[in-house]
Amino acid sequence: MKVDYSIYLNEALQIYGSQKKKSITKVAEILHKKHAVKTSFQTFRRGLSDNFKRINAVETAPRKISKRKKSTSKKTDANPFVLSAWNFKTGEMMDIDEYCEFYKLPRNDVKSYKLVSHTGTPFFNILFKENIEISKDLTEDYIANAVKKYIQPIKLPQPKKMESPLVDRLIYTDAHIGMTPNKDGFALYGGKWDEEELLQHLNETVAFIVSEQQGNKLIIDELGDFVDGWDGETVRKGHKLPQNMDNQQMFDVGLKFKVLLIDALVHYYSEIEVHNICEDNHAGAFGYVINAAFKNIVELKYKNVTVVNHRKFINHYFCGDHCFVISHGKDSHALKFGFKPHLDPKQIEKIDQYLKQNGIYKKADYIEFSKGDSHQMLFDYCTSDDFDYMNYPAYSPSSEWVQTNFKKGRSGFVLQHVNPHQNYKIVKPYFFTSQYANSTQKAS
Repeated sequence: MKVDYSIYLNEALQIYGSQKKKSITKVAEILHKKHAVKTSFQTFRRGLSDNFKRINAVETAPRKISKRKKSTSKKTDANPFVLSAWNFKTGEMMDIDEYCEFYKLPRNDVKSYKLVSHTGTPFFNILFKENIEISKDLTEDYIANAVKKYIQPIKLPQPKKMESPLVDRLIYTDAHIGMTPNKDGFALYGGKWDEEELLQHLNETVAFIVSEQQGNKLIIDELGDFVDGWDGETVRKGHKLPQNMDNQQMFDVGLKFKVLLIDALVHYYSEIEVHNICEDNHAGAFGYVINAAFKNIVELKYKNVTVVNHRKFINHYFCGDHCFVISHGKDSHALKFGFKPHLDPKQIEKIDQYLKQNGIYKKADYIEFSKGDSHQMLFDYCTSDDFDYMNYPAYSPSSEWVQTNFKKGRSGFVLQHVNPHQNYKIVKPYFFTSQYANSTQKAS
């Protein structure tokens, strides 16, 4: 009995596209049983397989056939599967809406798309808004197992209430976990930056915050470039980086750092609010993956901790009559130079337009624009009458490139005490002194 395979192809494509392990045999088995096909399974499987190959192999435009002997290369046997944009029922090409509906793709998350029709099987090349690439070594199972290590719900005693209207605010940026500041041992100023050094900085950070605590609420702002890159490059690609950790190690160490910071401080504050910048030029989507895991862990463990992961280039939040506008200063793809340490008229206009667009002038009396990226601590209260422009120091030591092209630099963080309803803000910088200790090299 002759089988009309065209009536099964749309359903077959849908089943095939949903499989984790692609198998035409499995598709044939499902359809043969579901539709009680009268022909034998083996005949049906072969016929369906032949139709799959025809879909992927036939060009839409006719070509001249070469008189040369046909190649017997194994490449001709390959059958790379794509989600076909051809509608076999109507005999017409699907548009993007039909394509997403048919294959159950999130249409609202499509950032851009392009119809590709010259490869044999027409399909849409789609870029999604939330498209985060996970490499072979950083799989979803690996992340899930890493997260489970830290999830232990804890019921905390209520911290001692402080009679103070102030809110404490910790700002740190550019941790560059995984960076090697002294790859060959001959960097101008040397330096060491690994898990041991990072956790030493963490201990100093916690000790300083606890000793200087003045409020019942703590806001933590992490302004981007938390890890140094992905696969030895920045998220922009094309910029090779000397690193002392692979992707998995950076994920483990970065997640450990963030969770330990909350574990240490949650006993002292009745409320902790965390803001993470996930749009920058080094960490990008990788930073978001770490921060997403971090958010799930600490919000499950503690009822008094909230985490907001910001994915736009510029973001903001309010603390009473204060508005803190936060940005790394450079993004993952568009801005080559970003915000400078010193404001210029073009940057003032860009910030001003953001403040107007979001109605911040009407909602806040006091505005601070907070940024990282420059690895310099420069606080500008004068250039603009409308907002403070704050460059925060890097949490990591200077890279070998920065040491050679600029200067040794200093690493640290800043603690603020803010009165939510008054023009009152105390700024306390803290600088680390350990990263260049014992780093001098003897000439051979």
